[in-house]
Order: sequence, then C-alpha cells, then structure tokens
Amino acid sequence: MPLPRRTRQPQPALAAAGSADDVPRRLYADPGLPDRVFRAVLRSGGGLVLTVMLLVGGFLLYRAWLALDRAGWSFLTTAQWAPDSGRFGIAAVLVGTVLIASVAVCVAVPLATGAALYISEYAPPRLRQTLISVVDLMAAVPSVVYGLWGVFFLQDKVLPVSRWISAYFGWIPVFDVQGADPNDPLASASVYTSSTFIAGLVVGMMIAPIVCSIMREVFSQAPAGEREGAYALGATRWGMIRSVVLPFGKGGMIGGTMLGLGRALGETIAVLMIISQTFDIQWHVLQAGTSSVSSLIALRYGEASEFGMSALMAAGFALFMMTLVVNFAASSIVARSRSGATSDA
Repeated sequence: MPLPRRTRQPQPALAAAGSADDVPRRLYADPGLPDRVFRAVLRSGGGLVLTVMLLVGGFLLYRAWLALDRAGWSFLTTAQWAPDSGRFGIAAVLVGTVLIASVAVCVAVPLATGAALYISEYAPPRLRQTLISVVDLMAAVPSVVYGLWGVFFLQDKVLPVSRWISAYFGWIPVFDVQGADPNDPLASASVYTSSTFIAGLVVGMMIAPIVCSIMREVFSQAPAGEREGAYALGATRWGMIRSVVLPFGKGGMIGGTMLGLGRALGETIAVLMIISQTFDIQWHVLQAGTSSVSSLIALRYGEASEFGMSALMAAGFALFMMTLVVNFAASSIVARSRSGATSDA
C-alpha cells in the first residue's frame, strides 16, 4: 500500500527572507565634488541659453503685439509697408529673404562640399592645417567687408553672367528680366545690378566657410575600418568617398546646409549694401530690386514711429521664428545622423 506524499510547507521566516533578497538594491556612487560642480555648471549654462532665447522671443512678441493685433493674418500676405496708414505686411520682404537665402545655399553648398572633401581626403598633411585655418578665418570676416567686396568688385564682374543666364534661361520665369533685351549688347546693364542674384552670391560666400567647417568635421570622422574595407575591395579613392564618406556624412551635410541657411536668412549689412530696396513681390532673381526682412528693419528703424516700431518688431519676430525652426531642424538632423559613429573594425 503506497504511503501518502508529504508536502513541505514553506516556513514564514525563509519566505520573507527570500522575498527580501529579490528586491533590487539601488546602487549609488558618489561622483565627487568636482564632478558635481561640473555637472551643475553645464546644466546652468544650458538653462541660461534656453532662458535667454525665450526672453528674446517673448520680448519681440510683447513689442510686436500691437501691430500683430491690428494686422492679423494679413501681416503675412500684405506686400506694402506703410504702418502709419494701416497697410503693412512682410509678404514682399519674406519672399526676398527666402530667394536670397536660396541663391546663397545653391552657391555655398557645392563650394563647401568640394573644399571639405579636398581638405579631409586629398590635401597633404602639411597643407591641411593651413587650409583649415584659412577657412576658419574666412568665417570670422565681418559681413560689412563682404558687402564692400560685393559692391565694388563682384557686382561688375557678375553682370555678364547675369546677362548670359537671362539670354539662355530667360524662358524660366525666375530668370526672366522684364524690360531688358539680353541679346542687345548696347543695352544698359543697370537692370541687372542690385539684384537678388548678386546679394545671394555675396551671402553664399559668407556662409560657405561655416558649411565647409561642419562638413569637414563630419567627413574626417568616417570610420577607418570602413575606409580600409573599401580599399581592400578594390575601390579607388573617389569610390571610397562615394561609398563610405558621403553616406556617413549625409546627415552632417544636411545639417550644415540648414545651419548655413539659418545664417543666410538673417544676414543684414551685406544685403543692405547691395540690394535696391523694393516692397513688391520680386520673383525675378536677376532683375534689380529686392528686399529682405533684416534689411527692412535696418532701413526703417531710425525713422519709425511708435506703431511703426511695433511693426518692425513683428517683422523681427517672424524672422526669429523662421531661423529658429531652421536651426532646430538642422540640429535634429545632425543628431539623428551617423556622424560621430565609430567602426568595429
């Protein structure tokens, strides 16, 4: 006859001890006073930057509220600027700002990409550091110097190029020049001066060093293992650049381009020295006369009434928000790219 099975009952003390052992303990390591001070300084610096940015935006919005309350959404669609008579808006200057920045980006990105690839991939080591210093110095040149260079040197050299583009690509609306015959060699060239194209060239030369520095830094961080792997598979130097360096730095290239775009949107002195201010929506980039938000503020600041000053603050707030969106988008793209990754090889 089989004996009945005996079951063992867990003892309360052992069960309690087992449950206590299963609770994870929180580990804490004291980083030390220097690390705590350093962390506090970093947090304070980051918080201060965000606070200053919010204060600037809040100040602009506070000063611009009087004009924005009266104009409403028509502030973005009106192409006139007469605040004292009640008809004002930034449609014309907004279009001019975007066109100048677009021309600048189209000029700066190819130059910056070529220069960054040459410095990081082709330049001899002795020449590389010199070129890096020259590019960094170009980024530090004041904008008024670029403006003087554009007015007194570049503008006369570019007029034949503007005429040639208008002659062969004038069927594209953006390159059409109204009231000018590009095939007439005796026609006055004044219709091509002070244009969006010339201003965009100058701004493009200003932002090219910034974009080049960012791209060069990204290209130089391409993993050495992937470079050597491409060479081991028989790739040429250009083949290695096309298959390793450019895909690796794609996010950094886009981010650098957008950071340069943010700089181009807010450029003031160089643009003001070159353009002929107009408050009509000017889509023809080769034709004389254009405008930008920053040049409008600089031109009308001294003679503005109290309400006119509020309208200028509204224009500045619109430019602030535009550049803020562009810079945040650039930062997000750079953060999500592979830039800075390392190779396992």
